[in-house]
Amino acid sequence: MTLKDYFEGRSGICILSSADSIGKVTAAIYSAPRVMEAGMVCFIMRERLTYRNIIENPHAACMFIEHGMGYQGIRLFLTKVREDHDQELIARMTRRHLSPEEDRAKGPKHLVIFKIERILPLIGEGDSGITIS
Repeated sequence: MTLKDYFEGRSGICILSSADSIGKVTAAIYSAPRVMEAGMVCFIMRERLTYRNIIENPHAACMFIEHGMGYQGIRLFLTKVREDHDQELIARMTRRHLSPEEDRAKGPKHLVIFKIERILPLIGEGDSGITIS
């Protein structure tokens, strides 16, 4: 199964972890990543702790825990490759629906694009059965 198929067919909780330049770690809940061209995913980020960490240290990890019984899901190990500041693109990709005023009040948004370094199952180090493309 491809990563795009995986995320299209599942709902769950996505936790994105990052660290600053000296290794202080944080974790935050995000929407599931958008799968882009081969080997890339992206997140829409506001200018908060995770975004500041990614500027200092391009490495992150994403844990996606599927809704349902047991512990099912995947872990993505990521490296930031670029950002896109096209506000029309970001608006089209935004899943959360706020009024324009509410959205502006929460601050600027950035589309942060990551290369997938590795995919593991939620538990253990075996094969996740998920391919990047």
